Amino acid sequence: MGPRTYRPGRGVDGAAAGTEQRAVGGGVAALRLVVARITGALAWEGAELRHLLRLDRCRLEQKVRLDSASTLAIALVHSRIPGFSAPSARIGGRLDLRGSVIETRGHNGLQLIHAHVAGGLRLDGAVVSAPDGIAVSAGGIVMDGAVVCEDGFRARGAVMFPGAQLSGGLFMRGAHLEAPGGIALGADNATVSAVRCSHGFTADGSVHMRGAQISDLLSFEQAVLTGSPESLVATGLRAQDLDLRCAAPPAGTLDLRGVHAAWVHDDARSWAGEMRLEGFTYDSIRSEPDTVDGRLEWIHRNPGYSPQPYEQLASHYRRIGHDDEARRTLLAKQRNRRRLLSPWSRVGGYLLDGTVGYGYRPWLAGAWLAVLTLVGSLVFGTHTPSPNKPGEGPPFNAVVYTLDLLVPIGGFSQREAWHWSGGALQAMAYALIAIGWVLTTAVVAGVTRTLSKN
Repeated sequence: MGPRTYRPGRGVDGAAAGTEQRAVGGGVAALRLVVARITGALAWEGAELRHLLRLDRCRLEQKVRLDSASTLAIALVHSRIPGFSAPSARIGGRLDLRGSVIETRGHNGLQLIHAHVAGGLRLDGAVVSAPDGIAVSAGGIVMDGAVVCEDGFRARGAVMFPGAQLSGGLFMRGAHLEAPGGIALGADNATVSAVRCSHGFTADGSVHMRGAQISDLLSFEQAVLTGSPESLVATGLRAQDLDLRCAAPPAGTLDLRGVHAAWVHDDARSWAGEMRLEGFTYDSIRSEPDTVDGRLEWIHRNPGYSPQPYEQLASHYRRIGHDDEARRTLLAKQRNRRRLLSPWSRVGGYLLDGTVGYGYRPWLAGAWLAVLTLVGSLVFGTHTPSPNKPGEGPPFNAVVYTLDLLVPIGGFSQREAWHWSGGALQAMAYALIAIGWVLTTAVVAGVTRTLSKN
């Protein structure tokens, strides 16, 4: 038996003539159609619908209009709809569009701007198509239940939730969004309990979540982000958990400036080629593999030089008791900064780096001291200097004499008691004195910088 055709006329509440079922024996009045073709308009702008509406496997030839309407639960499942408009509507139950195909040549396919839905929004398996506009337009929507777009949900055109309040969460596991060159998913300044764009989620277009407040998890685990030049724009976002373990490296930039998350999970195999990390803060970060060299490579994908990502990472390492990794991070910060200095300042930077590692490797000064002491002892030990005052002073000791030249503070009374008559040995003695002052200055400068800044 083929579908029945209805040409609805408008009654008081806009229900199709001859299709309204009234309450019988304590039942609930409702409009239910199965396998029907509706040629007229379902238009209830500003109306108050006190009956349930359910269409199953129906074909509508005109857009459903519920602008500023007040309704109970609505279900249009496995149906074909040329657009659904319900801005500023109040839906007292769930809006169920599972398995439906919503296609429009206009600007909006599914329009729910500033609507209030007491239940959830179900779009599992649905296809919403507005190739030249916005597939789902739900800016400012207040949703008491969850928004579920899973089980093969597809959108051709942007899916937009700017400023939305989604207390039940946004679930888009396995969803496919197509907005090449534009915004595939927009949730700027949204307040959401949890967002799961994971496990097969694909966005051909950028994902915008600037200023979003997410009280639990934001997950892109096993997601595919192909938007270019920006795959994810999340400046100012706040989340408890942030999972960036994508299925493959995003095609465009990940903009994480000003983001804060208590826990961050990522994977070195899915890092984007460019990541903007200025102001990105976190309490704990975990990566696979989790090494300081790998994490520094992650920071170096931030364009230009910014000290904050290094300092944030060093703070994280100190918090978990990895002081050596923290020092290596801060040393890498100084080396990266050196590239921006003037030539003379770079010379001083190389000196600090080679002698004490900018204060983060003070043991280097001890190593230089040991090597120079050994060299001086071997050279001076094969010759006998001249006494400054014959018959007075301590006997000559090549090791102590070399240390006396290298250590400018204090003394072992060797330098005052002995001297060379000139030539190469005298020049070497002067050189060791100069090197000793350089080492001492570098140690003081490096340690002072470390203590004052960290």
